[in-house]
Amino acid sequence: MRSTDEPGATGDRQNELTLRGILLGAAITLVFTAANVYLGLKVGLTFASSIPAAVISMAVLRAFKNGTVQENNIVQTVASAAGTLSSIIFVLPGLVMVGWWTGFPFWETFGVCAVGGILGVMYSVPLRRAMVTTSDLPYPEGVAAAEVLIVGAGTASAERAAENRIGLLTVVIGAVASAAFAVVIATRLFIDEIDSFFRIGPAATGTGFALSLALVGAGHLIGLTVGVAMLGGVFIAWGIATPLLTSMHPAAGAAALVANDVWRHQVRFIGAGAIGISAIWALGRLASPVIRGVAASLAASRRLARDGAENIPRVERDIPITTVALISFACLLPLAVLFSVFLSGTALAGSAPLLVIGALAYVVFAGFLVAAACGYMAGLIGSSNSPVSGLAILTVLGASLLLLVLAKSTNPAVAPTLVAYALFVTAVVLCVATIANDNLQDLKTGQLVDATPWRQQVALMIGVIMGAIVIPPILDLLNGAYGFAGSPIVRAANASLAQPLPAPQATLISALAKGVITGNVPWSLIGIGALCGLGIIALDEILRKRKLAFPPLAVGLGIYLPPGTILPVVVGAVAGHYYNRWSQSSKDVEATKRLGVLLASGLIVGESLMGVLVAGIIVASGNGTPLALVGDSFGAVANVLGGLAFVVVTAGLYVATARLSQGGKLG
Repeated sequence: MRSTDEPGATGDRQNELTLRGILLGAAITLVFTAANVYLGLKVGLTFASSIPAAVISMAVLRAFKNGTVQENNIVQTVASAAGTLSSIIFVLPGLVMVGWWTGFPFWETFGVCAVGGILGVMYSVPLRRAMVTTSDLPYPEGVAAAEVLIVGAGTASAERAAENRIGLLTVVIGAVASAAFAVVIATRLFIDEIDSFFRIGPAATGTGFALSLALVGAGHLIGLTVGVAMLGGVFIAWGIATPLLTSMHPAAGAAALVANDVWRHQVRFIGAGAIGISAIWALGRLASPVIRGVAASLAASRRLARDGAENIPRVERDIPITTVALISFACLLPLAVLFSVFLSGTALAGSAPLLVIGALAYVVFAGFLVAAACGYMAGLIGSSNSPVSGLAILTVLGASLLLLVLAKSTNPAVAPTLVAYALFVTAVVLCVATIANDNLQDLKTGQLVDATPWRQQVALMIGVIMGAIVIPPILDLLNGAYGFAGSPIVRAANASLAQPLPAPQATLISALAKGVITGNVPWSLIGIGALCGLGIIALDEILRKRKLAFPPLAVGLGIYLPPGTILPVVVGAVAGHYYNRWSQSSKDVEATKRLGVLLASGLIVGESLMGVLVAGIIVASGNGTPLALVGDSFGAVANVLGGLAFVVVTAGLYVATARLSQGGKLG
């Protein structure tokens, strides 16, 4: 007789994988994906959506008498795809930047996201037992999400119901405040970034500070350790490298122009070297446990096939390994079609069969390796802090070198096609890796709330499809409204474009692909960055023996990203640190800390969604600043007003959150 807990069976003992849960999770996914795409293109960071999704789910499903913690867990599992699949923006905009695409064709973009994401779910299945069930990895975000679900599960507890209401109110307050602040910036009554550049003799340098509440929220979530490391990267870039390089090759012109030119064309490659060597170091440290984990998982799968699913507890049942293999193989068919269509009619059409087979093999093997590494790092430091950027750098270098060998052509005419194809293949591998990374975090949450693994795996595939549907039109909208820095559209100085989106990771990854294919990679600068990274790694190892840390990847990002992006993140990290210290004096420390996390999530969501809305207005009106109420002459006043308002609003939101926790008897 078939067990009611096997995949495909009916008659569940409790509500878990329900239609209403899937619909609610899908709705949250659509909203948070749009927010994450905008945030990632603007600052190179995305936020984890599991915790705010769990809070929203509990507030909504509380209206139903038969809602369960497992059903809420399914909602956050579906919605978690929003924060994860959005990482595609670290690569895919590069196809616009190199001039291969002018927009984002729906089916190609959807196919990369959907097929790569489903492969990522499949790759994570054989890793679950070793990396989740029998592992001592902390999974910080997975545990935090489980705590939120557990405290919200007591439907009879008035205190828990109050906590859910306060949590939802906190998210709303943060979102409304950040959205309103973004609207005022769009009117130009507040400046969007305060910056200052200057010369010291022949040297030029400077700094900037974006007035972005979303970045403050991102800083709160990444924590003080990562924030301080990123600040260290800013000092290396703008306190040492930029003034040194500008003084070695003095150039005439404004300090801002000279400093930014050197940072953009030289210092960022030093940051790339630091990120790359840090990623290699992280992968090297993880190689042994990853190999052991994969071996243990495959052995467990063989035992399951031998002993039968009926002897396996419900909470240990994955999608059967034979089904995993079939789905994985089936994914390769549409992937082969995507690769073939991409090469059709190009200078490499004659070599398409070999290049398609090579790309498929690369996705299968490199994808599994990077997925395993990503999954382990998610367990170690959390999905948000997992070095996706560094892994993407290594992936695009490997893809570019492989395709260069397979193409067997030195004809310069094929170079643009190879660059674009390398980016396309890298985008698929990145989807595989990040979704596997996210699924293991979700499965840890599920383990702690007595969930069924195969149901979560199905739920995440649904989330992948929903995210893949919304990403292409959002990318098209943002490309049409803002464009990406350095793309042909922006270089054409289209007057209808607003301030271009930096898309920092996509800029770097497309530059590396082009450099490898054309032989113009600035290896000397990357080598300097690698040496710098080795020094930072050594410092981090010394500090870890003293229970401190200086994460090398965070330092590399501080070198690579503009200071205007990093400094408000640092402010958010410091603010979050002091808020958490204050929460130690409250009656319910963890609940009070969670309110801080929910405030940070609201700050990110509000500003990001407003950015998408303004993008729609820009596209519809053909005006780059459709909400502007004042002109450039108001700039000095906007500087002062924006700076003061930013300080007051940020402080006021944290004070309001603290009072909410006390008013709700959490503190």
